[in-house]
Amino acid sequence: MLFGALTLVAVFSFTGILLADEGGVSFWLPGQVGILAAAPQQPGWALAIINYYTSVNAGGSVAAAREITIGRFNSTVNLNLNARLNASAELALVNPSYTFATPVFGGQLAVSMTGLVGRSITDLNGTLTASVGPLAVTRQGSLSDSVTSFGDLYPMATLRWNSGVNNWMTYVTGDIPVGAYDSSNLANLGIGHGAIDGGAGYTYFNPQTGHEFSAVTGLTYNLTNPNTNYQSGVDWHLDWDASQFLTQQVLVGLVGYAYKEVGCDSGSGDLIGCFQSQVLGVGPQVGFIFPVGGMQGYLNFKGYGEFDGSDRPSGWNAWVTFAISPAAPTPPTPSRPIITK
Repeated sequence: MLFGALTLVAVFSFTGILLADEGGVSFWLPGQVGILAAAPQQPGWALAIINYYTSVNAGGSVAAAREITIGRFNSTVNLNLNARLNASAELALVNPSYTFATPVFGGQLAVSMTGLVGRSITDLNGTLTASVGPLAVTRQGSLSDSVTSFGDLYPMATLRWNSGVNNWMTYVTGDIPVGAYDSSNLANLGIGHGAIDGGAGYTYFNPQTGHEFSAVTGLTYNLTNPNTNYQSGVDWHLDWDASQFLTQQVLVGLVGYAYKEVGCDSGSGDLIGCFQSQVLGVGPQVGFIFPVGGMQGYLNFKGYGEFDGSDRPSGWNAWVTFAISPAAPTPPTPSRPIITK
């Protein structure tokens, strides 16, 4: 019986690289939902440390939007862009959490706070032609920018309910914009504005067969970026995983996500138009459960290849997650019955 599996930390981590949908990248980081996302956890403190790596690129309107945002070209001219935007990042995310033992609305309440530190690099290469009436100016070359610093803070609260193999959860999270951000930079670790995100999730887990499936979906409402007077539209996202426990300590599976901006961007800083970004991603994962003193450790490796991207940089990303949480209580050994003659 997989008696220890339900004590895994369901890892959520929130970060934006570059800008939000304003530059084609969202507050919600697709792929951040972990295995057993809606399953109950052991009460007490837990900690997850995540190393995140990504490499993405985009052209067309995404590169044009970035060129305008950083003020390299006057926003009132007509633009014809033949360029590529390339970005990469290496981030370390730290996610302490606390799960309460006392039920709330019949469910299990947990709260957490995620912070990050890392490095982001962005390059813009190509040819940009700007015209006003019969006059035209062409710029060729490249721009490059990098930042190594701290990102925003991302608080979250969840409620989980369990009924046999079925588990449900709801969550609310948001962005506290305190990270490194400058609207004139190509690369940022903060997103420059607040955001509120909420949604729900489901996990099917059968300890006898080792079958597991989780899905979490939600919507993001973005506040206006005061630096650029740009408000990104409402975003919809879905993260899922399907796993098989080969033993009580080892699992393999597939992970994936879908992301779609369902609202239009707005504000005086929106000079591109509706700019509705989307992307799909899928990839493999493997996980290992092991004891750490009196706690339970979990190590997970997963990666995503992205496709069907639009108005958003896309490419690949990889995650290495180490989580430590309270271990499930060991069932007491039945005492030997006393036999009398």
